[in-house]
This record gives sequence, C-alpha cells and structure tokens, in this order.
Amino acid sequence: MKRLYLPLILFLFLVLEGVALDLLPGSLLTGDLLIVPHWVLIFLVFITIFYDKETTYFSIIYALTFGLLIDVVYTGILGVYMFSYAFAIYITHLLNKMLHGNIHVSILLGAVAVILSDISIHVIYLVAGVNDMMWKDYFMTRLLPTLISNLVFLVVLYPIVVKRLTTWGQEQLSRSNTL
Repeated sequence: MKRLYLPLILFLFLVLEGVALDLLPGSLLTGDLLIVPHWVLIFLVFITIFYDKETTYFSIIYALTFGLLIDVVYTGILGVYMFSYAFAIYITHLLNKMLHGNIHVSILLGAVAVILSDISIHVIYLVAGVNDMMWKDYFMTRLLPTLISNLVFLVVLYPIVVKRLTTWGQEQLSRSNTL
C-alpha cells in the first residue's frame, strides 16, 4: 500500500494545479503576471532530496510519467513537460549528491528546478512557434512570479512532507536490501 502513496500524492497535486489559480486572490490575477503552478515539480524535488538515494532514480521516473500526464491534460503539445520535468529533476538529482538535505538546500534546489523547467518549457514553445514572448517580458511577467509562488508553496509544504518522505525512503532502502 505504501508504494501507492507517492503516485497518489503526485496525482493529487496534478489535479490541484488546474484549480490553483482559483485559490489565489483576484488582485494577483488581474495584472500582467503569469503564475504557473509547478506543484508536481516541487513534490518531485522533495522526492529527489528526501526519498531517493544516490543509486535510485524514482523521482526521474515519476517526472517522466507525471510530466506526460500534465502534457496530456493541460497542454496541446506532448512531451514538453515530460522533457522539462525529467531534465530539471535529473539536474536536481546530480546537485543533491553534493549537498545535504535541509530547508535551505530544498529552497535552492526547488528554485533551480523551477527555473530550469520553466525556461526549457519557454524555449520549446518558442521554437515550436506557440509562444512569442520577448525574454525581458518573460522574466518579469512569468518566470519571477512563477518562481516566487512555487517557492512559497515549497516552504509551506516542507514541514508536512519531509519526515514522511525520509521514513518512506528508509523503508524502501531496507526493503530492497532484504531481497
């Protein structure tokens, strides 16, 4: 049963991303700011830091799977989120090998993951001709608000999930050693 917890939580965040903007105050949405919730990505960063070990890659498999689900549900081009989430989580996994998991590292790696994934999504959409936003406008109206809102979500979620993910990761490691 515990093997289903991570996919179920990720699926819950996938569904909640669709209504996330409805939860924000209307004054934030009436301006020129474009806020994109990357809640699945933030939880994948937590999985990378606190659940995965150096030799396991559960977070990358989940990034590929749920990135594809986001593409199917919310976008018109398949593979954009799948590639960008997997790329961001892979880089996060590499950086995590050099750092010790705590709140500061989580914020740093969360910021790196959001920036990498959002810029790669923008570049892919730019190349495909779906988006024609200038880089200056992109940084000020989309990347910065998206980064700030997702880091606020990371800080709020941190105390809730860290102990559970650490415990589940240790149980997963002990299960794989006993086989």
